[in-house]
Amino acid sequence: MSIDLEVLQDGIAVVTINRPETRNALDAEHYRALSEAWERVRDDAAIRVAVITGAGDKSFSAGADLKSWIGRKVEMSSMWQTQRDMLLNRGLEVWKPVIAAVNGYCVGGGMTLLLATDIRVAASEATFGLSEVRRGVIAANGGTQRLIDQLPQAIAMEMLLTGDAMDAMTAQRWGLVNKVVPLEQLMETALAYARRIAANAPLAVQAAKELALRSRSQNLPSGLRMEQFVNHILQKTEDAKEGTQAFAEKRVPRFRGQ
Repeated sequence: MSIDLEVLQDGIAVVTINRPETRNALDAEHYRALSEAWERVRDDAAIRVAVITGAGDKSFSAGADLKSWIGRKVEMSSMWQTQRDMLLNRGLEVWKPVIAAVNGYCVGGGMTLLLATDIRVAASEATFGLSEVRRGVIAANGGTQRLIDQLPQAIAMEMLLTGDAMDAMTAQRWGLVNKVVPLEQLMETALAYARRIAANAPLAVQAAKELALRSRSQNLPSGLRMEQFVNHILQKTEDAKEGTQAFAEKRVPRFRGQ
């Protein structure tokens, strides 16, 4: 099985974790392949937005394939190879929007992957959890860092410290996911989001994502100043001219990312 990447019309990439026999858990080889997929999304100008999902109808991703990791020898020097096989949830900077289509179990590394996405659609059967403390470790790759930023503190701490899971409707109530739909509507709903985003000016979309995420680690005056600089640059692009002209002519704009 594999990490599949398919580029559809309108600049939409669909990344599928294709290991249903392991609930889409990932060993080192597949983590490396997922890293390569994210680099493709980041670097391919034909891609404007990505959808990430899991193969089958049971699991988005169960995270690390523990059988392949337990007892695996890792050189201490790898601790300082911080840019090796980077992932979306490990800090790889992908400013193109990423939409999660959660088709089932979203636990462990699947959950930390979810936390690094921008828009989330869940099937009604989906389950969310970080049970690492039950196995003597922590929810790494952003689990302890992003969860408390995206959920109320008490709810985040309950998940992190008990290892308990939450169902899809509870996840929606706390704002962890945008929408809950029947499984058969999952991909179409995610792709509908993707098409609406891909129709917008890609440079402006990426700038909006970057500015919004960087605002978490800087003060408001600095963020406001960065907005001014970025908008000044965007106003000189061909897409800005096209957007203005299309509005005046009452037609759909044809953005080219230039």
